Amino acid sequence: MKSLENKIAIVTGANQGIGLAITKQFVAQGAIVYAFDIREDADYGEGVTFIKNDVTQESDWKTGVERVIGEQGRIDILVNNAGVIAYTPIHEIELDEWHRLIAVDQTGVLLGMKHTIPQMIKQNYGAIINVSSIWGSVGAANVVAYNAAKGAVVLMTKNAAITYAKNGIRVNSVHPGFIHTPLTDSQNAVLNDVVIAATPMGRGGEPDEIASGVVFLASDQASYVTGSELVIDGGYTAQ
Repeated sequence: MKSLENKIAIVTGANQGIGLAITKQFVAQGAIVYAFDIREDADYGEGVTFIKNDVTQESDWKTGVERVIGEQGRIDILVNNAGVIAYTPIHEIELDEWHRLIAVDQTGVLLGMKHTIPQMIKQNYGAIINVSSIWGSVGAANVVAYNAAKGAVVLMTKNAAITYAKNGIRVNSVHPGFIHTPLTDSQNAVLNDVVIAATPMGRGGEPDEIASGVVFLASDQASYVTGSELVIDGGYTAQ
């Protein structure tokens, strides 16, 4: 039997990169997936329903979650994956940039949990995976807003894990290292090379390597795992 057979899942930032890999692995494991994203141009294939969603807008969350519940009657899995990054140091950052990044990377996670947890409480079952980062665990030069938001995701995850454990809801975070995605491909190549050179395995990861960890945390194989941080980084944070 497939590990996510007939599970109803929401994946944010599903259009490309890690989110698209998660979506495809979920479908391969039998899940019915709702892909939430602001972009509509991905080829998801069968088993996926696209819902246009800006994770920073509470109205989008209300509408999207209500649709999933209306069509499926339940929500088993939420993956808060949508994210952006900016390489701006404290003394140069503008508040507009700060607010945008916090809105996507931190507030979007809060809103996703806020609007799916009530249904999970009714079911007495749910698995939430919040995608943080290695830079939610350790500091990095310049990325102040990203450090702040991804670090907050870690403690928001632990808070939710403790708060809703008795409601049958598991909440965990995933911490990717450098992963080859359209986001990282658009970054400065020298910067990318520096991060890869600092990775003990000597290479960047692939989206499917993150997705495999997410599948595990979403499945009943991880039934005693909550409040944890799954680091998938080629050894970067082991140093």
